Amino acid sequence: MLAKRIIPCLDVHAGRVVKGVNFVNLRDAGNPVEIAKRYESEGADELVFLDITASHEGRDIMLDVVKHVAEECFMPFTVGGGIRTIEDVTRLVQAGAEKVSINTAAVLNPAIITETARRFGRCCTVVNIDPKRVHMNGREIWDVHIHGGRTPTGLEAVAWARRVEELGAGEIVLTCMDADGTQDGYDLEITRAVAEAVHIPVVASGGAGKPEHLADAVTLGKADAALVASIFHFGSYTIRETKQLMADRGIPMRL
Repeated sequence: MLAKRIIPCLDVHAGRVVKGVNFVNLRDAGNPVEIAKRYESEGADELVFLDITASHEGRDIMLDVVKHVAEECFMPFTVGGGIRTIEDVTRLVQAGAEKVSINTAAVLNPAIITETARRFGRCCTVVNIDPKRVHMNGREIWDVHIHGGRTPTGLEAVAWARRVEELGAGEIVLTCMDADGTQDGYDLEITRAVAEAVHIPVVASGGAGKPEHLADAVTLGKADAALVASIFHFGSYTIRETKQLMADRGIPMRL
């Protein structure tokens, strides 16, 4: 069995790492380069950098921050936010990103998924899906949102996950908006539903409050990795102790 991954996420706004609850009420967590260096030294398997307001504000991602993080860190590094064209993807790869994460552009222009996969490979092509539970036509669905969680699309998350795999995505980051920042645990129901619907890795995101939540995400939720922010940013737990707890539960980890 492949080792499960722990991936710290740096949500960046105006050049600073921030963390909110349900995508709002942002709280400053520090300098992205310094935080990235600390996470690498603590044993993070990968890093995700998201410019969380670039798409909503209609601007390009902050390439200078991406370059500085890439220069300081040698672990795999995924970047997302503000990607609209294949030229944006190219600039991010040239700046040092090993993978790019596409969300808003993937919904508005699905061909960008295929184009990215053809030019840079499926392993470089990550699609971030931000679902929220809503009632539509008398039933509850997981509605995919874009523009940093501001805009509902009417797309159902599991069906959209299958579609992005068909288009060429090599990985899905699933950020459950209802759980994001709450520290009450990942939404295991949707995580498992998406993981069982596709054949590519699924990264659980949104809601980690303690190491046990990560263990649940990769066992009960069947995720391949867990994305984490708050509990590491603010020092509640370390990556090392989290990995050890998961290993003690029989979960394969890179220690």
